[in-house]
Amino acid sequence: MFDNKLIEALALVVQEGGFDKAAKALYITQSAVSQRVKLLEELTGRVLIARTTPPQATLAGRKFLKHYLQVKRLEDDLMGEMNETDNKEFTTIAVGVNADSLAFWLLEAIHPFLLEEKVLFDIRVDDQEQTHRMLKDGEVMGCISIQDQPIQGCQIEYIGRMNYRLVATPEFATKWFPNGLTIEAVRRAPAIIFDRHDELLHKLLHQTFEEVPTSIPAHYVPSVEKYAEFIALGHAYGTLPDQQSKPLIHYRQMVDLSPGYHLPVKLYWHCWNLKSDVLEKLTQNLIHKAKTLLKE
Repeated sequence: MFDNKLIEALALVVQEGGFDKAAKALYITQSAVSQRVKLLEELTGRVLIARTTPPQATLAGRKFLKHYLQVKRLEDDLMGEMNETDNKEFTTIAVGVNADSLAFWLLEAIHPFLLEEKVLFDIRVDDQEQTHRMLKDGEVMGCISIQDQPIQGCQIEYIGRMNYRLVATPEFATKWFPNGLTIEAVRRAPAIIFDRHDELLHKLLHQTFEEVPTSIPAHYVPSVEKYAEFIALGHAYGTLPDQQSKPLIHYRQMVDLSPGYHLPVKLYWHCWNLKSDVLEKLTQNLIHKAKTLLKE
């Protein structure tokens, strides 16, 4: 059996982003942290941390990180049961979330849970196709993802979908799409894409056309607020979820460039299959509220 102090040192180096920061969190010297990590590597015969800036867990290291977080989750639950409610300390839950879910419905979904439980959220934001990796690597205890297959040791539940439409301001549409959405116009008109992982624009264009140009002029703006503002200012056309686009279309501040087409993105809640009271309560609350907020 591995010494939990060695695993804790490894985990904090990764979580805190450095050996010196892990030392401060553990109230020991940086040398002691390095020795603990080195000893764990010697015991396993594996390199567990890549000495980059900041340090990154290797594949083997991520397995230890996941183990540490799962054990800590259960220990926190046990301490919560032993302590009186008034004296119960906060517990932290790390979750992976896509930016649009965080912006448009997640806070409302977890609000009742936060009122009842002494929980601190460590929200890690990434594309809905990338959050699954966070869970697999042990970085988070749960995630919102488009993946419909569970990871080994995890449970999954469908929570609803977000519908996306291709929109622009009326002035932009008149200037760049005078004859409607055409392949020729798409080759020239500036688009906006959230980040390099975002495939929503191309998927929506594929719905409209059989073939989409391999190269499209595009801005990359990884901010939900600034992304929409970019479109609203007439700098580009792009994809917006119904929660954001429908009121704008209704008041003619934007137009649907491809009427009749929308891209449904199905979302799933994945989380560790642990007998954790707090994690189970979060899962029940999140699923119930999300299915209400993400009605199809």
